Amino acid sequence: MYSGAVTASDDMLKLENQLCFALVTAARNVVAIYRPILEPLGLTHPQYLVMLALWERAPRMLNDLAADLALEPATASPLVKRLEADGLVTRLRSIEDERRLEITLTDAGRALRARALDVPVQVMAAVGMDIERIAALRDGLSDFAGRRPAELAR
Repeated sequence: MYSGAVTASDDMLKLENQLCFALVTAARNVVAIYRPILEPLGLTHPQYLVMLALWERAPRMLNDLAADLALEPATASPLVKRLEADGLVTRLRSIEDERRLEITLTDAGRALRARALDVPVQVMAAVGMDIERIAALRDGLSDFAGRRPAELAR
């Protein structure tokens, strides 16, 4: 991959000069790194993200959970259903508004957190980066993370 600075004489349409290509390739590689680490926990990468959000705060409504994960509720719903089938979460209709779905952790879901504590350490070892480099990379992506395309166009 291109490691130098892009200059005016470079072809700006070269694949190796594209931010989008670097990000999509990195995202695919990150998921591949997580896969064998999460497998013993019985989680896929998207399911792991759902569990992380629930370990931070549960119970929570499906729409809130989806928003925090930058997903549409229709995308988050099958993930939650699978976690429910695996006994890690429960889904309950709100008494006040049955259109709202409350997601809560089961005892097994809460217990899984202790087993997941080593995941970040294993990821750092797999990529050969310490916590400071990981944090710098994450922070460097903050202009893109959590922002909708319409906000980026402004």
